[in-house]
Amino acid sequence: MSEVQKEEDVLKEPKKKKTAEEKLYSDDNVETTVYRCENCGGEAIFDAKSQKMVCQYCGSKFDLPESGKVVEKDLSDLISNAKVWQEAEVYQCKSCGAKEIISNQDVTHECPFCGTNNIVKTEELAGLKPQGIVPFKLENTRASQIALNWAKKKFYAPRAFKKSAKPENIKGVYNPVFTFDTETKSTYTGQLGKNYTTTHVVNGRPVTTVHTRYFSISGKQDLNFDDYIVQASSNIPNATLVSISPFTTNGAPTYNQDYLRGYSASTYNKDGATCWRECQTSMKKDIERKILSRYDYDVKSYLNVNTAFLKQKYKYVLVPVYVGHYKYKNKLYNFYINGENGRITGKTPVSKLKVFWTVMLVLAIIAGIVALSYFFGD
Repeated sequence: MSEVQKEEDVLKEPKKKKTAEEKLYSDDNVETTVYRCENCGGEAIFDAKSQKMVCQYCGSKFDLPESGKVVEKDLSDLISNAKVWQEAEVYQCKSCGAKEIISNQDVTHECPFCGTNNIVKTEELAGLKPQGIVPFKLENTRASQIALNWAKKKFYAPRAFKKSAKPENIKGVYNPVFTFDTETKSTYTGQLGKNYTTTHVVNGRPVTTVHTRYFSISGKQDLNFDDYIVQASSNIPNATLVSISPFTTNGAPTYNQDYLRGYSASTYNKDGATCWRECQTSMKKDIERKILSRYDYDVKSYLNVNTAFLKQKYKYVLVPVYVGHYKYKNKLYNFYINGENGRITGKTPVSKLKVFWTVMLVLAIIAGIVALSYFFGD
């Protein structure tokens, strides 16, 4: 049996067990707790700046208990031995459909993705319990300043927007991801082409013709992947998460629900098997790029690659993301900030006038180049 067939068999079997687990763990088993201050009994939340628990009433700070580092597990354990996340409950925004895990059961919680208060508890389970968590390191005020500076630097944003830009509804959300480690061994065959030109005279003027000389390629390519991140939630687009990466998932602390105090967490809606298949697809593209980088070519006729994925490991980790938006002319423009390193991406309104003049400038430059080529080409 091939390595690929073994992987598919491993990933197909657990889906039957997941239904059994869902029957085993009912909503009655879900528990939520509050971290109480040792001095006044008030509720304490996790403070990103100090990396401690801070009482919201008396300001006392407490260290979190020592936590080990998350370690990878065999891919065969991904679903078959998964445990349901029991200490949290799922809430859903009835306006945009986003689902979150809110450990403190704050019924007035605002949806970070659309800004409404239309949040209701659902009857579904919270899903798999995370193995690890990358804590927030930026506090909310710092995230707000990053968002403001970013908006004011957007060249194509309207001037009125830049003057009035105000980040709103900034919420810290832990986003679920699967990370995968694997060693790959590939063999390949293909055909590439290199262009060359010939020149001949037609009606007294030189005419250049482009030709392609094809050549065959074959060989082996070994490539190892470490902590390859795959987005597990549809609340944040995968391209968005990639653009604000990296996250320090290697060596992240093991999951401790205290890190969620004051934050929420998105649920996953892609299971581990689905994420692993997406990961393989992305890895194969990386392998193909690595192979093609070996050759000097202009045209790819075809490339056939056979890849075996060996020693597969995975982690299920929560990563920190600040989600917020700007309001401009009754429209929301979301932005996303890496809660660990401050990288930001998102959308802002676009000035049609600025775009128009940019297009006119580009066309003028192209017209100028064509004119110079015409007059000096003889």
